[in-house]
Amino acid sequence: MKRIIFYVLAVTAIHLFPSCGNETDLATKLWAELDKEVAPNTLSAKEAKAGWQLLFDGKTSNGWHGYNMQGIPDVWRIEDGCIAVHGEGGGEEQDIITDGVYRDFAFTVEYKLSVGSNSGIIFQVKEDTLYKYPYETGPEVQLLDDSNRPAERRLPGLQSHGANYGMYAPKAQPFHPAGEWNRLLLVVKGNQVTHLINGVELVSYEKYSDEWLQLRDSGKWAAFPDYGKFDEGHFSLQNHGTKLWFRNIKIKQL
Repeated sequence: MKRIIFYVLAVTAIHLFPSCGNETDLATKLWAELDKEVAPNTLSAKEAKAGWQLLFDGKTSNGWHGYNMQGIPDVWRIEDGCIAVHGEGGGEEQDIITDGVYRDFAFTVEYKLSVGSNSGIIFQVKEDTLYKYPYETGPEVQLLDDSNRPAERRLPGLQSHGANYGMYAPKAQPFHPAGEWNRLLLVVKGNQVTHLINGVELVSYEKYSDEWLQLRDSGKWAAFPDYGKFDEGHFSLQNHGTKLWFRNIKIKQL
């Protein structure tokens, strides 16, 4: 009888207090749902059945607009089945965002860096004229060709490729070089956030945890009081004055 009671309690505990590995398991499952052979900017039958949706049709900017503006800024172009940014000079302006807002989701995109390029995927973005840039409110997955930047301009771990910019450095570097496609999978479920690039987990953290709060309040984001404040928001593709290409932008709401 005691053994039966112990077993019941143990099973109950597993369901009530899941292990920290569950976020990794979910991200791995979602990665496996993606059809890596399907034509760009289309859904395979497997993806559609699993609940994935397209956020970019490969031909138009439908579903996207400039941050705090109507339409798409001139620095963004639709070319060769991609949303391409052709910024110059390293300036930060004219990011684009999704028309829709999202809470719990899996988001995936293929991106191609140019030599020395710098950009990011920002999520949980609040669109409001109170803010000039999406990064004032939303966390960023850093996209960066650091290896081809001059040594004096290379960025440290918290700002490196795949990082949760300014918060968590990537645990691995599974990146393809400039001129080749990489695939990001970003999973947000409740307060749990996970970054995978090319199938490898780089970052996993819990928003609002003691660690997260300490990092937010002690670093760059201390100067941005609304950073990370919103749990629902837009996705943003960042213009940082360099050239990048994005395609296969898909979402699954969780």
